Amino acid sequence: MNAFIDPPRNIPLFLRFGIWISTKVTGRDLLPARILAWYPRAAIGSGVLESLVAHKDGKLDERILKIVRIQASYAASCNFCIDMNTYQYDATGITEEELLVLQGRKPLNEVTTFSKREVLAIQYAILISQTPLRFSIDFIDEVKAHFNEREMVILASTAAQVNYWARLIQALGIPPAGFNENNLL
Repeated sequence: MNAFIDPPRNIPLFLRFGIWISTKVTGRDLLPARILAWYPRAAIGSGVLESLVAHKDGKLDERILKIVRIQASYAASCNFCIDMNTYQYDATGITEEELLVLQGRKPLNEVTTFSKREVLAIQYAILISQTPLRFSIDFIDEVKAHFNEREMVILASTAAQVNYWARLIQALGIPPAGFNENNLL
């Protein structure tokens, strides 16, 4: 499967450097970075956004942020995002049973290994990924009772970032990059 458009033949030097960094970090030559070279401002803005992604911050560890990224990927139905964000999910302690929940193949209330904060983060990521966005006051009060303001911003921006990439990648028809050998899509 190919993207809707091919990358430009001539990519500016400053963007080639960014693509090189992306390749070094991910171990893959990612098609989105090349296609975005058609509009360098979008490439630069997307690169900056990606470089600022949170992987851990205070009590928000790698596991909870990986859970948010995976949940937002499935909620947005983005195969590229699912492929990338589920890669090595087990390295952050996410179990196969927990992954079934994030995939929507098992009810959240049937898995007891998620902490209360993780359950709220999952629910928040789902709500952030829906259109239109609707948050009940009771739900937000519960989120505020378990997360401080900084953590809420990090959770929201993490899910929103996945949604940005999901919309962009799907709008350009970019297929998964092949991070997962097993089919998690």
